[in-house]
Amino acid sequence: MRLISLFATLSGAAVVTCAGLPAMAQLPAAAPLASPHFKAYRINPGDDLEVNVWGEERLQREAKVLPDGTFTFPLAGQIDAAGKLPGEVAADIARGLKAQYRDNVPTVTVAVKEASGLQFSVAGKVKAPGTFTPVRYVNAVEAITMAGGPAEFANVDDVTVLRKAGSGHITAFKVHLGSIFKGNPSERDLAGLPELESGDTVIVP
Repeated sequence: MRLISLFATLSGAAVVTCAGLPAMAQLPAAAPLASPHFKAYRINPGDDLEVNVWGEERLQREAKVLPDGTFTFPLAGQIDAAGKLPGEVAADIARGLKAQYRDNVPTVTVAVKEASGLQFSVAGKVKAPGTFTPVRYVNAVEAITMAGGPAEFANVDDVTVLRKAGSGHITAFKVHLGSIFKGNPSERDLAGLPELESGDTVIVP
């Protein structure tokens, strides 16, 4: 019994005995981890899509979104897909097929088979500049890390992000990442950390 009392004292756990035999105490279950929140994926030019019209094998197709953000689907014509959710594209196809059916249009589903259109580039003073195709959205710090991290003498407090705004127009904005790479970011630094969009170019001077 002295050994049992000593174990209870050291572990801080209650020990229950039955017929003189020690029973293992049950520790409280760990709290479940919160599920991360992911941004819904919107279709980009270059993405490969899989389209199914249920019950219509002749209308099952794979389509690549063209640089102008569109693709052509039989009987529905040209579909504008860039910047839309897969469900929104499915609804557009269903509307395009409506004239072909007397009753309700069969269920249409659209899935992103390969998100090859989600790309960004990193240039300047990084160890491995280039163009990257991630499988998820990334922020500016993750983008530079994917490019091997800042090179020697890089000024990560004066990073520029170039963003295509349509019709050949490009906007530019500055990102200050010095405190983040030093490991002591403030809440303001983290709140201002931009998430990259497809076609962005990150320039590290």
